Amino acid sequence: MNDTLPPQAEATDESRLKATWRAHWRIWLALVVVIAIIAGVIAWAVLSAPANAPAAKGRGGFDPNARPLPVVAAPARKGNIDVRIDALGTVTPRNMVVVHSRVDGQLLGVGFREGQVVKKGEMLAQIDPRPFEVQLTQALGQMARDQAQLKNAQVDLERYRTLLTQDSISKQQVDTQEALVRQYQGAVQSDQGAIDNAKLQITYARIVAPISGRVGLRQVDPGNMVHASDSNGLVTITQVQPITVIYPVPEDNVPRIVKRVQSGQEVAVEAFDRSGKNKLATGRLLTFDNQIDTATGTVKLKAEFPNQDAALFPNQFVNVRMAVETRQDVTLVPSAAIQRGAPGTFVFLVKQDQSVGMTPVKLGATEGENTEVQSGVDPGNLVVVDGADKLRDGSKVELVDPNARRAGQATPPKGPPGADKAGDQSRRRKGGG
Repeated sequence: MNDTLPPQAEATDESRLKATWRAHWRIWLALVVVIAIIAGVIAWAVLSAPANAPAAKGRGGFDPNARPLPVVAAPARKGNIDVRIDALGTVTPRNMVVVHSRVDGQLLGVGFREGQVVKKGEMLAQIDPRPFEVQLTQALGQMARDQAQLKNAQVDLERYRTLLTQDSISKQQVDTQEALVRQYQGAVQSDQGAIDNAKLQITYARIVAPISGRVGLRQVDPGNMVHASDSNGLVTITQVQPITVIYPVPEDNVPRIVKRVQSGQEVAVEAFDRSGKNKLATGRLLTFDNQIDTATGTVKLKAEFPNQDAALFPNQFVNVRMAVETRQDVTLVPSAAIQRGAPGTFVFLVKQDQSVGMTPVKLGATEGENTEVQSGVDPGNLVVVDGADKLRDGSKVELVDPNARRAGQATPPKGPPGADKAGDQSRRRKGGG
């Protein structure tokens, strides 16, 4: 028999070997890639473990051997605090007048500068008075004529009465003469009214300030004809010293406001700018509206401000803060001590062992840098007011002076009992490796 394979069979075996080799190569290549990925993950975990290890040590992620963190603490204390209501208000003039001409005529000139502060009674504008002076002259002439006729009629009446006693004339002639006298008397009274009216028109031709205040922009220039029916008027005067602010508050606050007002206590009101940071003026509650707006559930209040420095301007929007109640002998902490997070509202309370505890608190009113704490903190407790961003429950702390902290120098201040001992232990641990 011939053991030699035919050429076609040899070619088939060679193709099978190549296919098998390629399949094995792909498998090995995939294994190498997987091993490289696993090695990379392990290396990343090993390299990042030292940075995360301290947070995983101790209870609650706290490393008991960590260096104490410098913080500034302040004690809670007893005190009084005002309960305040915040609102958005609009500055309104104490009085505002649109000055109109009361007569028709040509505007000869104005006696003010735009933006000037004027006093009540000062001349603002002058309208041509000559037409009214002519009317006055005519009225005076008419009165002189009627007075002469009246005097003549009165003389005739006396003569007729004498003749009547002598039966020289009839009673009817006397009655007619008496009626004529009364007619002339009425004419004289009418003439007096015309004279008074002409004088009044001359007075109206000189326009004066009806109130004291600041004048706005002039609406009519000299030389133009003005009329009493003009809608814009000549100029607007606003009284800004004092000035008022109108603002709405929720109806739920009405009982406290009414109680405060009826007690006779002055309700202080502060006005701030749009940011609410810069105080513009301090005033007092003047009055409040007599009904609640059913559409908004609010009642409008009006406060008055002296505004001697002109910090408030008409139609200006301001943030209003009003004290409606004073709470006495409450626990107060610095507002900087209040922290907010997932647990809610809390403070870091400094313990005797120089560690801090995350203590939930219930807050009350806030006034400036002080906040009322209704539960969770007692007077005398130390709370962290600076440096709380790096603290956790149980963190060791080192109390520092706030002035030294601002200067970058952490100097140990007077802390709670055991503070020096805790600092010595921390330094010994650091020195001992």
